[in-house]
Amino acid sequence: MLFDFLLSITTLGIPVMDRCLPCICKQESECKAIGCKMDRGSLSCGFYQIKLPYYKDCGEPGKKAGESTEIAWKRCADEFECATTCVKKYFQRYKAKCPEKSYCEAMARLHNGGPNGCSKSSTDDYWNRIKRCLMPNFWLT
Repeated sequence: MLFDFLLSITTLGIPVMDRCLPCICKQESECKAIGCKMDRGSLSCGFYQIKLPYYKDCGEPGKKAGESTEIAWKRCADEFECATTCVKKYFQRYKAKCPEKSYCEAMARLHNGGPNGCSKSSTDDYWNRIKRCLMPNFWLT
């Protein structure tokens, strides 16, 4: 149902910058709460496949009093609003490191490659997948 909603907003002439997060979500999990899985030696969790250091860098949104950071991270990552808040805050924290990149390219590369993702060639393939998603007809195939 959430994916259907995201699909509908991306096909209604919404600006590219507003389609960026749905494309990242689709790339990471088909925009589903998929829990945690091992990825390159550490756990990645939830809608955006957020790692623990990323969660800490985004300010630990949704963390409840007395809750451990690890429990809060796993819970937040599987709650769409909390996970989206984390991705947005992470981008706000590091976007200045991407002065030559568009809004969406910077967001995608930072999300995939960390604080220095905009200068890493290892994020090229990820950015290309996000660009394909941003194309108007992508969601119709």
